[in-house]
Amino acid sequence: MGQPSVPPPPITHTQPTPLPLSPTPPAQSTGGNGGGCQVRCAGCKMVLTVGPGLTEFACPSCKLPQMLPPELMQPNQAHQQRNVPAYGIDPTKIQLPCAHCKALLNVPHGLSRFNCPQCGIDLAVDLSKFRHFSSDLRLPPPPEEVNEVAIEVEREEDEGGLVGETFMDYRPPKLSIGPSHPDPIVETSSLSAVQPPEPTYDLRIKDDLENSKALSCLQIETLVYACQRHLQHLPSGARAGFFLGDGAGVGKGRTIAGLIWENWHHGRRRALWISIGSDLKFDSRRDLDDVGAMCIEVHALNKLPYSKLDSKSVGIREGVVFLTYSSLIASSEKGRSRLQQLVQWCGPQYDGLIVFDECHKAKNLVPEAGGQPTRTGEAVLEIQARLPEARVIYCSATGASEPRNMGYMVRLGLWGVGTSFINFREFLVVMEKGGVGALELVAMDMKARGMYVCRTLSYEGAEFEVVEVPLESSMTDMYRKAAEFWAELRMELLSASTFLTNEKPSSSQLWRLFWANHQRFFRHMCMSAKVPAVVNLSKQALMENKCVVIGLQSTGEARTEEAVSKYGIELDDFISGPRELLLKFVEENYPLPEQPEPLPEESEKELQRKRHSATPDVSFTGRVRKVAKWQAESDEESEWGSETDTEPESVGSDDEFQICNICNSEEERKKLLQCSCCGQLVHPACLVPPVVEVVPEDWSCHSCKEKTEEYLQARRAYVAELLKRYEAAVERKLKILEIIRSMDLPNNPLDDIIDQLGGPDKVSEITGRRGMLVRASGGKGVTYQARNTKDVTMEMVNMHEKQLFMDAKKLVAIISEAGSAGVSLQADRRAVNQKRRVHLTLELPWSADRAIQQFGRTHRSNQASAPEYRLLFTNLGGERRFASIVAKRLESLGALTQGDRRAGPSLSAYNYDSVYGKRALMMMYKGLMEQESLPVVPPGCSSEAPETIQDFILKGKAGLISVGIIRDSVLGSGKDSGKISGRIVDSDMHDVGRFLNRLLGLPPEIQNKLFELFVSILDLLIQNARTEGHLDSGIVDMKANSVQLQGTPKTVHVDHMSGASTMLFTFTLNRGMTWESALSLLEEKQKDDSGSPNNGFYESRREWLGRRHFILAFEGSASGMYKVFRPTIGESLREMPTAELKDKYRKISSLEKARNGWDNEYDVSSKQCMHGPNCKLGNFCTVGRRLQEVNVLGGLILPVWGTIEKALSKQARQSHKRIRVVRVVTTTDNQRIVGLLIPNAAVESVLQDLAWVQDIDG
Repeated sequence: MGQPSVPPPPITHTQPTPLPLSPTPPAQSTGGNGGGCQVRCAGCKMVLTVGPGLTEFACPSCKLPQMLPPELMQPNQAHQQRNVPAYGIDPTKIQLPCAHCKALLNVPHGLSRFNCPQCGIDLAVDLSKFRHFSSDLRLPPPPEEVNEVAIEVEREEDEGGLVGETFMDYRPPKLSIGPSHPDPIVETSSLSAVQPPEPTYDLRIKDDLENSKALSCLQIETLVYACQRHLQHLPSGARAGFFLGDGAGVGKGRTIAGLIWENWHHGRRRALWISIGSDLKFDSRRDLDDVGAMCIEVHALNKLPYSKLDSKSVGIREGVVFLTYSSLIASSEKGRSRLQQLVQWCGPQYDGLIVFDECHKAKNLVPEAGGQPTRTGEAVLEIQARLPEARVIYCSATGASEPRNMGYMVRLGLWGVGTSFINFREFLVVMEKGGVGALELVAMDMKARGMYVCRTLSYEGAEFEVVEVPLESSMTDMYRKAAEFWAELRMELLSASTFLTNEKPSSSQLWRLFWANHQRFFRHMCMSAKVPAVVNLSKQALMENKCVVIGLQSTGEARTEEAVSKYGIELDDFISGPRELLLKFVEENYPLPEQPEPLPEESEKELQRKRHSATPDVSFTGRVRKVAKWQAESDEESEWGSETDTEPESVGSDDEFQICNICNSEEERKKLLQCSCCGQLVHPACLVPPVVEVVPEDWSCHSCKEKTEEYLQARRAYVAELLKRYEAAVERKLKILEIIRSMDLPNNPLDDIIDQLGGPDKVSEITGRRGMLVRASGGKGVTYQARNTKDVTMEMVNMHEKQLFMDAKKLVAIISEAGSAGVSLQADRRAVNQKRRVHLTLELPWSADRAIQQFGRTHRSNQASAPEYRLLFTNLGGERRFASIVAKRLESLGALTQGDRRAGPSLSAYNYDSVYGKRALMMMYKGLMEQESLPVVPPGCSSEAPETIQDFILKGKAGLISVGIIRDSVLGSGKDSGKISGRIVDSDMHDVGRFLNRLLGLPPEIQNKLFELFVSILDLLIQNARTEGHLDSGIVDMKANSVQLQGTPKTVHVDHMSGASTMLFTFTLNRGMTWESALSLLEEKQKDDSGSPNNGFYESRREWLGRRHFILAFEGSASGMYKVFRPTIGESLREMPTAELKDKYRKISSLEKARNGWDNEYDVSSKQCMHGPNCKLGNFCTVGRRLQEVNVLGGLILPVWGTIEKALSKQARQSHKRIRVVRVVTTTDNQRIVGLLIPNAAVESVLQDLAWVQDIDG
């Protein structure tokens, strides 16, 4: 693409209004140029004379490379030019320079809005001003006449059809053993389009199961396919593994028990069951009993010594060893590891079961760049490597939600020897590049090969409500004051940390702790704000004869224990978590200068000696006679004197050379006095005043006495100054602690809720904490007590509390993530308490995976009623947005965790920490730092009042400074008065997590506005990506009035290990809408009196290829937005705003005219696309074509992924290069096919490449 060296008149940003653009060469032929011609430069508008025969040239003024328009070339030149375009210039389009990166762009005729493909900026062309430039010129008609309607339709087709139902009712397709499941079970529609292999394994426990009815038909199906898979070996030599991906509550525990029981009957009497909590050992015992395996013992590894498990002292010869992931990485003081102990117990030829239950805990084996793999992930990998013959089961409801988290699933055989991917990293790169659709295909591939099942409990009957809890005025005030306090504390610490010395904790350590506590503090505040609403909703549910489950993430135990150890076990009121957190942080981390040591009470003589020994003075022995005259002490002499002191032969007193330091005479040597400090010799008579009395041994001369006093005085002053500074810092610290104690801060939510709902006697607490605060019987004060009683051990307290809730002795349960993993709290038909559960979320985890795990506690198999979910959120920061996303995902039945992601919004669209989120954050930061203009108008501002935007930017900057995002801030002076400058470090520019966490520390008003701005930019980026067809939309439905399969599918590849094949399906789609259908639709709408007067038939204002386009439009879901129906493709995906409708189309009053136009377009579209007969893709183009041929590659895709990717990369049209996963349902026999869409132009290339793959494989 050509790059102008002098910036030409730019294309403008779309904000606020588009400016004019000049088209490329408006050319005029002039007769007198010897066959040459004159053209206007596309860059500087200068008229240039182009010599005969020249077609490509650069402007001598602005150096812009350009070429002649086709109609000014000789026929042979034009033909030649079409084959070899100059500098990437497409002569069929208009060349316009980008305003941002100055790249020369090929813009199709009629396109008014688009994104620069080089820098991604949103650009606009004002066609009215465009026409003004070219009014006297006739623009060349392009060979392929591109019109706006065709572009619109092409984008909609790329985006995909309307999403149909996402889940299908599930019954085992190829097995009919066992009773039906007690609750409705569903499977994603993409997975249900795939058939598993034929079951060939014969269960030994089949008769037992049919008699006992302990397992349902779908659990027995899992047993058959898992055992069948375990008979196979991977090309690497290891035994193949099985992935049980059923959702929470389907009954994975009982299925695992069935597998252990089946293997027991084959003589494989040792099994390892690895899970996330030691409490689940009791569930495993219950599951084994349920399937009739009472004889199999379950041994908890954490209760066993580190010695050999099958030794005489331990005596475990057979049974199930139950352990947690943390046990797997544990080792004894003597260095013995649990992993080694288990490998020794199993033996090298071990072919029994290893069950990785809730195996998502082993994730992060392949961490993000710069991170370290977790020890758990490495241990899971190691035990599989050391026991290659073991029968491995991976078991998790959320295990395959991220391809990165599949690194430990080595036994699935998706990468490594004999696959398309050399190692996991290569597999990961392809999956991340392929996006959501790629992961869906992996799930389908695994099911087709018989190594994966993934069914989910239907959420039919469950109710979801997102409850907004507005901050009460007192809470808002409390929150604002807390935010202000943290900002002041930061400034205080900045000034105090100047006293930090190297010996103390480093400054970076202080700030790491500061921001970690900052985040925890405000998360706690958000939780506390919801306590009154939780209490009210709970009381209301109890009055309606329901029971309540309250979910939270953290319990605040650490703060409580610290407070109890500090204040004692009896307190006036509950602990305030935020206050204790602040107090602890300031007490332990406030930077104090070093406390000076007080001066010791030493005599002057002692100090003199110390001082003298520290700086030894001159020695008057030895070579002193060589000096002609006595000189004052000097550095040089000190060096010389000290040098002689070191010579052994010079040491010792030599009476011969003793002289008086004042008179320099050797007379009366016996009377000479020696200073005890500096060692000088003087006559008593030479001193002023002379010394007459007897002198003590420690006599010192006058200058030494003077120096000592000066030194003592200076040192006293210095120590006093240090002490003053230290005491001032201590005083400041105490003052801050006093402010914290006086601040109005909320109590620990967990204790508060339990207290307000009737205390521990009425509320079951299933958390990880050991003790709790309970209100005293008199109502005054609270006491700290252990959660367990004499009858119940601490280890069993959660199981005991759960039982009290299930027995209806307590009707409220509070669960934390740590305490409730794997716990069942549903309205179980076997339990006494079958009241409907009302599940309230006090705190949602910021990971949708974990949110779904929490909701799976109350929605499980065999329940009398489905739960009601109340998702609580405050109107602070990102909480509202996050809660609504989780609700949408759950309403669509947790589609996030399985293969099919089409339910609700696309994953990539609402994940803040995505590529788009990072880009949005950077654009927002640059806009606030005034390095670039903001792409959207900030909330509460107007583009017509720039001062409102400036005010917002100023407040936004101040907010970001107070939470440490903007650093080195300086307030401007002079012409920049009132402006704030500073910098945002590169690492913060893309750190969305840091932004969201720090945001909570701002006062509510500015917090919400900044978040709104971030979300607006994110929405804009996602919308642009969707419009351009870059957005990863997962599976796309190919919708049509009739879908027919042409002929029989063609087998193009066969997998030798499983026998599964890859097939090419060809469908004919009729997407049009007849005049009769359109008219009856309109008549139905007109019966409704409230219909818009704009409802009706329209024709396009412009003609293309001598024809206009016709549409039916009527008001849609929102006011001012219109649903559009076309004769060629039926209902449009996108609703059109009123302004766009009236700008592009005009309403037709005559039904006859509308009918003729509609029928004509309907007929023509059966044979040709919207681009007309000259379309460069010819018959391969399907844009706006009513009858369409669609080729889909279905069945097993993973083995041929690379081949398809290579074939698609050669395609001409950008949208054809993308790998797209589609679903087609035939209208004749409802046959569902999910696979890769192969553009018609690419079919031949794909088939050739696949034939080559087949030959190599063969």
